[in-house]
Amino acid sequence: MKKVTTAVVAIAAFAFASSALATMDIQKAYKEKGKLEKAACADCHKEKMPKKETAALNEFGGTVKAAKGKDGKIDWTKVKLPEQKKN
Repeated sequence: MKKVTTAVVAIAAFAFASSALATMDIQKAYKEKGKLEKAACADCHKEKMPKKETAALNEFGGTVKAAKGKDGKIDWTKVKLPEQKKN
């Protein structure tokens, strides 16, 4: 019984954690919508290279997370894309 409980908890934890991560599909959609060459972690996170345990979102990242549906897809009509930085 203990093994079954452990397995169920592990699966639930993985499902919750993976739904919070920025998937490749989300990153690709962000690049296409913003017409960007590449997406960086710092576009949505406060840190340049966030760790999974401490990945705090900035204002834009919070907006993207709020626009994420139960299916894991972003409703980009609810997200105002930031201005591109000029080099």
